[in-house]
Amino acid sequence: MKKRASVLVMALVLLSALIFTGCGKSDETSKEKKSNDLRVAVVCSDSGQNDNGYNQSACDGIKEVAEDIGCEYKIIEPANGVPEALETLADDGYNLIFSLEYDFDALIKGVGGTEAIAAQYPDTTFVVFNDDPNKDEDGNVLHDNVISVLFDVHEASYLAGYLSVQINENMEQLFDDSYGLTPLDTARGIGFIGGTNSNGILVYSYGFIEGINKAAEEYNVTYDYYAKYDAGFTDSALGSTVAETFYDEGANVVFADAGVVGDGITAKAKEVGKIAIQTDANLDTQQPGHVLTSVLKITGVPVKTITQAYADGKLDEMDQLQNYNLASGATGITDLEEMGKHVQNQDVWEEIKSKLQTVSDQITDEEIKVTNKQNNEEFDAAKCPNVNIKTK
Repeated sequence: MKKRASVLVMALVLLSALIFTGCGKSDETSKEKKSNDLRVAVVCSDSGQNDNGYNQSACDGIKEVAEDIGCEYKIIEPANGVPEALETLADDGYNLIFSLEYDFDALIKGVGGTEAIAAQYPDTTFVVFNDDPNKDEDGNVLHDNVISVLFDVHEASYLAGYLSVQINENMEQLFDDSYGLTPLDTARGIGFIGGTNSNGILVYSYGFIEGINKAAEEYNVTYDYYAKYDAGFTDSALGSTVAETFYDEGANVVFADAGVVGDGITAKAKEVGKIAIQTDANLDTQQPGHVLTSVLKITGVPVKTITQAYADGKLDEMDQLQNYNLASGATGITDLEEMGKHVQNQDVWEEIKSKLQTVSDQITDEEIKVTNKQNNEEFDAAKCPNVNIKTK
């Protein structure tokens, strides 16, 4: 393991940003329970560990599995960037490090002429999310100690897009006058607001578009699709502002994949009587009656699975690319129970849910193929003729 003279300085700089929690008690029982001196760390993304979704799920997952197997863990909200956090943790002897940020270059390629962090610390296992950056141009694995975790959120997003059109086309039967939905004879619009223009965000948007197109074809209509891919993850006020713009342009549903920014989107949906879709955790009750569903990305599932495999000495048996599908419980959409409490016509609602289940089954049976941008599959807008894409 490589040691650097700057480690002490970095550790001191990061000290105020480290959120440390040790699992187990400091008695003899917990000491005996420790699994091969395993030390695990989670490096949060910008939205922080209390984001009610993406980060929080991973943090809750590491706490649960650490309690079960008896290991030490640390959760970090890096104040000075992901690379410094990864190096400091590796130097401190953490065996397994989960990095939730969309920041891979320093780990995989190295930046500023420095060697890739993964190469500097070959005895440390690094786990990254939402992309598969650990390959060269020919598809060969670059570092044996890096695991990439992907969620089949493209499929879940497809379901969310299909559902959005279904509820929009049946709005008069589903929603009462307390909603401020734009009539179909005025506009048909749906929006998407993402945190960054990256594969981990585009994978949601492209699946969402394809689901919208599927339902729009059934009704022989065309939808305008308003998209913004650089909203960041921390400014809820920005989410409210952008969502208001999309709603004003005729969108009745806006999908949020932008951390805390999504809180502003759902708040605006309630304010103007429109609909939002949340992401990562089940946030359907955030603004009851105005959150249609949540596209789930339960990061705690792979965190627990991979940590347990490490503790059991079975990490080498796992593929370096881990895909978590609908059947894994790590992704999908919510059961729609909360939204069901707010619709008027339950018969129409049940018909929509039945259609949705049929589409879900078709995806599972591979009758429907959804573009997976995380695997670098190319999205072809020409195959979605019933959607007009308008990127902001």
